[in-house]
Amino acid sequence: MPTIRRFEDIHAWQKAREVVKEVYSLTGRGNFARDYALRDQLRRAATSIMLNIAEGHGRKTDKEFRQFLVHARGSAAEAQSALYIALDQGYLTQPQFSDLHSALEEVSKMISAFSSYLGRHVPTSNPPARRLED
Repeated sequence: MPTIRRFEDIHAWQKAREVVKEVYSLTGRGNFARDYALRDQLRRAATSIMLNIAEGHGRKTDKEFRQFLVHARGSAAEAQSALYIALDQGYLTQPQFSDLHSALEEVSKMISAFSSYLGRHVPTSNPPARRLED
């Protein structure tokens, strides 16, 4: 079990960072770049995933951390929903949509697994570092 000392050590955060990079790339092109409302909403939702994981890690208790993980999962679902709008508007191809939707689903599952782990294996007060199963 690796030790998590920094939020950057959390695999779900790492995957969310990859998703954000792809979201920024896709939303910066063509008509998508000019649809400011949808572009910004999708960027905020994707960014919120990694920001909530980081903020939760910085909280005093794992109960608080788990609540931020709930918010991160909600942001992943919001981003997935925004992808449907982008697809319907022709801003994304079906393969782009499918790849990004799948990546967000993977992040969501990783967050759920991590939250469940915290609920089962970590005492209510945070130790200096968290342990995580692979």
